[in-house]
Amino acid sequence: MSNSTNTDDVFHRARRAIINSLIAFCIVLLFGTMGYKEMGGDEVGWLDAAYMTFLMVATIGYGSGIELFHHPERELFTMAIAFSGIGIVTYLFSSVTALMLASDFDKTMRRRRMEKRMRSLEGHYVLCGFGRVGRNVASELDITHRHHIVIDERLDLLESLAETHSGFLYIHGDASDDDVLIKANIAKAKGVFAVTGDDSRNLMISLTARQLNPAIRVVARCNDLRNVEKMKKAGADATVSPNFTGGMRIASAMLRPQVVSFLDEMLRSEHNLRVEEVTAPVTFQPCMLSALNLKHSENYILLAVRTGADWVFNPPASFVVQPGFTLIAMASPQGREEIRKSLSVAVND
Repeated sequence: MSNSTNTDDVFHRARRAIINSLIAFCIVLLFGTMGYKEMGGDEVGWLDAAYMTFLMVATIGYGSGIELFHHPERELFTMAIAFSGIGIVTYLFSSVTALMLASDFDKTMRRRRMEKRMRSLEGHYVLCGFGRVGRNVASELDITHRHHIVIDERLDLLESLAETHSGFLYIHGDASDDDVLIKANIAKAKGVFAVTGDDSRNLMISLTARQLNPAIRVVARCNDLRNVEKMKKAGADATVSPNFTGGMRIASAMLRPQVVSFLDEMLRSEHNLRVEEVTAPVTFQPCMLSALNLKHSENYILLAVRTGADWVFNPPASFVVQPGFTLIAMASPQGREEIRKSLSVAVND
């Protein structure tokens, strides 16, 4: 049985115990009130009887009215009520304590499992900043089945998302801090997104990421176009300005509406189609496209090949793929994996 299942069982048992103890408390309170009223007769009102019972069940004790119950049968009844109260209150507090401990234990275990999973990742992406832009980036990574780790300083936001999204990986901290990026396993990461709302913070993230992993690809958000060159000098491979990109998109919607409509439909498609790229590894053995069987699949359409500085659009079956060539295809996540596997098979052969 998994730790998650064990914790859920503890939660369930603790909640059930609290409910049962509260029901028992009410039953004893009702029974004691009726008993004290019956024994006291007209000398004891219903409120007095309930008050006496509550004092006994809550193990508070009593002072006023003690002379009224100086009779053996009444004293025995009081002892029984007090004994029941001790048991119920002890059971209630122990259940509440168990619930609190289970909650802390569950958070600790989830955190340990998450940290273990982050350490095992390779070829993942580190997403620094989880505002509106960051959440859209994360959504695209999820749709295209790419692992990623989110870094943000808003712990409440991260924890709330972790509660509702299974497999959500996050680190609470400053993404420009070396230790935080190391914790995100940046040495084995494929790329870093510096997408906070602060250009200076994104610049520092780019610089730190580049120092920790010189081979990593860094894409930075740049709100002010005057900072683009600074970002690139700091280590960003590419910069994106949401304001500039948004303006271009608005213009395209007016000037080439059918193209924009096609791209929108591609993004909304239930097949999650994207224009993807897969690079042939350096150990790849040169061979023709026909040998890779990349021309026919319902999960992708091969569009072009990047050969270095040149492009070959709609390459023929006789085209020879070389190590380092990048294949461009309109593909679903499954289609992207099919292309990658075809290239890896050629390497093994």
